[in-house]
Amino acid sequence: MKSEPGEFSIDDLEAAPRRTTPWTGVRNYQARNFMRDLMQVGDRAFFYHSSCPEPGIVGIVEVAAPAYPDPTQFDAGSPYYDPKATPENPRWFNVEVKLVRKTRLVALKELKQHPELASMQVLRPGNRLSITPVDPREWKFITQRLLGLSGEVASPCP
Repeated sequence: MKSEPGEFSIDDLEAAPRRTTPWTGVRNYQARNFMRDLMQVGDRAFFYHSSCPEPGIVGIVEVAAPAYPDPTQFDAGSPYYDPKATPENPRWFNVEVKLVRKTRLVALKELKQHPELASMQVLRPGNRLSITPVDPREWKFITQRLLGLSGEVASPCP
């Protein structure tokens, strides 16, 4: 799950009430579908800082609430307002995420150095999606080999 740190950072999540926040503002249909259709309460995801001097994984989050209509689509004052969306026919959804733990920065350039991660969707040239699936093998490699975490970090969402 990518976020620009100037917009919403891992530190912002850590400071949020209950260390939980709705993941609003996703305006790509494929990323929306990943959230809406695949993510379940209890699934884990990497929190990834993007569009910054050193992009990369900075933490692990857990889905804390299932997908529901993103309220920012109905708010005319929001940069994420969508005039075509209605409460009866919402176009955009979000989940809520809770911080599991901050991690050291696993920079994009470090991720690209490992052949075990060569097919990771976030590393593909031209990828601009803010939500991408992580294969369980990639999850295990990153959490265990790169972050040195043990089995307390459950598998990612499918």
